[in-house]
Amino acid sequence: MNGAHFHILVNHFPIIGVIFGLLILIGGFILKNNTIKNTAYCLFVVSAVFGFLSMYSGEGAEELVEDMPTVGHQIIHEHEELAEKFVLVLYVTGLFSILAFITSLKNSKFAKLLSLITLLLSIVTTVLSVNVGLSGGEVRHTEIRENPIPLQDTLEGNE
Repeated sequence: MNGAHFHILVNHFPIIGVIFGLLILIGGFILKNNTIKNTAYCLFVVSAVFGFLSMYSGEGAEELVEDMPTVGHQIIHEHEELAEKFVLVLYVTGLFSILAFITSLKNSKFAKLLSLITLLLSIVTTVLSVNVGLSGGEVRHTEIRENPIPLQDTLEGNE
């Protein structure tokens, strides 16, 4: 297994994890159920771990694909920039999730405040996750780019 393969294996979980985490957290607020909220917090922490693994494996993936005819340095750079912003916010969301989880278990007076902060962070994290996921998809799926590369151009570039 090379760096690109590992990156493909781990990079989907932070994106899907924060989306599900946000939905579960909203459900916890609606139902006023701390157990459901705690489930979301755990999902955010696991997503942060997978975010670390995605960033760790991103460099290896970049080295393997950046010189491919339909990829190029610019699209990789844009994806990397978005990923760096996303993972930083994801780490903060994970940290606040840990704090919210602990205060929830201890029935602290700060539990509600930390829960609301985590909700706001998770909304920002989800928006960033969609952007980084789209930019990552554009690396190899030229058909979803704003300016798709026609197949003919790809074939001519290989001659």
